[in-house]
Amino acid sequence: MRWNERITLIAAAAFVLAATTAFAGQPKYVFFFLGDGMANAQIQATEAYLTTVNGGSATLAEDLLKPENRLNMTQLPVQGMQTTYDAFALMTDSASSATAFASGTKTKSGVINMDPTGTTAYKSVAELAHERGMKVGVISSVSLDHATPAAYYASVPNRGQMNSIATQLANSDYEFFGGGGLVRPTGASAPDTNNNVWDLLTANGYEVRNDRESILALKEEPRDKVVCINPWLQDSSAMPYDIDRPATNLSLAEMTDVAISVLQKQERGKRCRRNCKNEGFFLMVEGGKIDWACHANDAKATIGDMLDFDNAIGVALDFYKKHPHETLIVVTGDHETGGMTIGHATTGYTAYYDRLLDQTNSFTYFGQNQWRDHKAATAAGVCGSHIGTANLPADGAMQNLMENVFGLSWSELNAYQQEKLEDAYDKSMCGSNGNSSAENSYLYGGYEPIVVTITHILNERASIGWTSYATPGCRFPFMPSVRKPNFSAASTTTPTSPRRSPGPWASARICRLPSNECGSGSGFKQRNGASLPGGAVSHFFTGQGEWPCSHKSASGCLC
Repeated sequence: MRWNERITLIAAAAFVLAATTAFAGQPKYVFFFLGDGMANAQIQATEAYLTTVNGGSATLAEDLLKPENRLNMTQLPVQGMQTTYDAFALMTDSASSATAFASGTKTKSGVINMDPTGTTAYKSVAELAHERGMKVGVISSVSLDHATPAAYYASVPNRGQMNSIATQLANSDYEFFGGGGLVRPTGASAPDTNNNVWDLLTANGYEVRNDRESILALKEEPRDKVVCINPWLQDSSAMPYDIDRPATNLSLAEMTDVAISVLQKQERGKRCRRNCKNEGFFLMVEGGKIDWACHANDAKATIGDMLDFDNAIGVALDFYKKHPHETLIVVTGDHETGGMTIGHATTGYTAYYDRLLDQTNSFTYFGQNQWRDHKAATAAGVCGSHIGTANLPADGAMQNLMENVFGLSWSELNAYQQEKLEDAYDKSMCGSNGNSSAENSYLYGGYEPIVVTITHILNERASIGWTSYATPGCRFPFMPSVRKPNFSAASTTTPTSPRRSPGPWASARICRLPSNECGSGSGFKQRNGASLPGGAVSHFFTGQGEWPCSHKSASGCLC
């Protein structure tokens, strides 16, 4: 298929790319909010929970439709649907989906901003925005070198090459990074790079701040090139789930507020060091731990991070009210996670979201703290002859933990639920139970058996089900903040029929070529026939109806 017959229509990337054009009436300030693992079920569950918290009923449409029970994202004026499958999988991962959003290019799972062979790298919309003089910020509740945030500044053939990703972060020259930390800033091994990223950040003029006070101080004293890492990182260098967040940490909403101050205020006054003309900014915000909570099938942790993510959208909407004709906000997800369902076989057509209210910690926090301590104190007296013995019914301390942390009362459970908990308790406490290995793999998905079984039963009692520990391939919404005729109501991250989408950048294939593959005068041409220097980026937009350049061919670099 010729390059000019292969049009990539992608919802969020099309909006963001269009927003960075110089045409009259296009937004100057662009927010791209991505809820990792967020689809319709996560949105509906969160609004049902919010309705319950606000004193309404999750079974009454009148209550569910009240503005105070709606999320900011679902009150945006336009909503559409999109598909997410990548080049070789119906169920995408965050790397290939982030590549589709960031560079408008399909690739395979695990690859970030490169073609499926890992030989051609692509430039992201954030990089293009930065080249145009816009300030750029990247925020994530997971580590900053994770797949989704990485797609806005890095290109790697494998998302696991996190030192290389972090190295590209340090070399990006972006003005703001915030949220989690870095997974592998040092001590990496081949095929990854092995740089000291902290030293590289310092050498490149970045300041790293990792306490609440100094990060919040940026609102009044903004500076460029700053990396803001929350003081307490819970797991894999990620922010804690919002349900576990201590007062010393910033929420995703607070970090977004700081980023806006940095990206906007530094455009004016004495602190402007370069690109002092106000060209606006591009800010990507990821609710990354929505995905992690859904992988583990923990509805309350999911809902907590959904609310924090939506509060961050609220911060952007406050900014929008001050700059209504210059601001674009796009909200979407990259894939669904966990196969979350609204309703369960045991609850019929009703809902009991009040049963989630008493959960006080996430599955991660409980496993790392209360369960760890209880197991250390109890295992020796249980294990050895545990199979076939009623161990959990005799463990009053564990029953108290279940009730105090999850609001799950042992005496209110039916015999089947108690049996499931007993099997999981034995497996977690002693490493074995009466199930086969295949049964345990299916039941627990690699998570701590007792913890994931507790959340399963609690969620089922609330009328929430789960079908997977992975990322099902289902449609989900995108929500832009403006009503425009060139915003399609149904889009896809896959190649579609050969028609041009509205807007000169909407179908752009943005290609970054390795400098050793195309030297100066090697045959890489612009649309007007002029040669490009080696390593140049093939994105040329000469107006409506003109096509950008394609990636190089085997015999040279061709437009």
